[in-house]
Amino acid sequence: MTADEVAIHAAEFDRIASSIEAAVFGKTEVVRLALVALLAQGHILLEDVPGTGKTTLARAIASSVDGTWRRVQFTPDLLPSDVTGVTVFNQNTREFEFHPGPVFGNVVIADEINRASPKTQSALLEVMEEGTVTVDGHRYSVPSPFLVVATQNPVEMDGTYRLPEAQLDRFLMRLSLGYADHAAELAIIRGDRLLSPDDLKPVTNAEAIARMGQAAQRIHVHGSIYEYVLRIAHATRAHAEVRVGLSTRSTVAMAGVMRMQALASGRHYVTPEDVKRLAEPVWAHRLVLAPEASVSGRTGTAVLEEVLEATRVPQPEQAGSAGR
Repeated sequence: MTADEVAIHAAEFDRIASSIEAAVFGKTEVVRLALVALLAQGHILLEDVPGTGKTTLARAIASSVDGTWRRVQFTPDLLPSDVTGVTVFNQNTREFEFHPGPVFGNVVIADEINRASPKTQSALLEVMEEGTVTVDGHRYSVPSPFLVVATQNPVEMDGTYRLPEAQLDRFLMRLSLGYADHAAELAIIRGDRLLSPDDLKPVTNAEAIARMGQAAQRIHVHGSIYEYVLRIAHATRAHAEVRVGLSTRSTVAMAGVMRMQALASGRHYVTPEDVKRLAEPVWAHRLVLAPEASVSGRTGTAVLEEVLEATRVPQPEQAGSAGR
């Protein structure tokens, strides 16, 4: 891939991110990571307290990429068919017809996903992995691009169902918007330079999104970077405080997202810093800690930081970045 091609895609990435930031003020890093997840065909788990802009972020992404958005409020009485859709009999045509559920959108907001039963949560597993929904033996494809933005409140856990490891592993990233800093929140209160997601104009489309995804596949990854990713994964599997380490799905996910991160940064090669920057959002939520570690207050993020600190980093000449 030539430097000019990379520059074109990086400029388009910046244009989309700037559009989203017009509605999500003061959260540049989270916006860029969320956009990387979309372009890498992944999904996002947003863990945050209410009122920090989770739904606004999802809607701003949909508006900026000329896509549709759907919102599902997950509650204990929500049924799988309420998410995927249902087949009904049409009295006029005397035939069965499929009525698509809210999952058939470019950006699907699964609000408070942990408040629904495990059966309903599992309704998202197939579509998040395969991009299809099976109802009454028939498969239906969801639109492309397709992004699930699931939210959960990490503080208010009464009446919730913990997301199983199999579902957590389907989320490419776990992100947190957090509270805005003083200057940003003051601007938000005043309404300075802040647009509603509905007021945003599309700055790209599905075809351009697909081209960027294809371009990311041509980003150079030196063998030492792959070895670095694998060493980190092996270290988590052998860690005394970890019951279940990083899966093969998680290392494959990193391989895809680090290419997109490099492209978004205007480089045609991946560096160890890309892996370090993405490690926490891509990997921390996938670690299952031993009971003793959880009881003592340890977190996957803390364990991952220790592993990164102890894992040998490829040198520039090993990573193959020099002269590229």
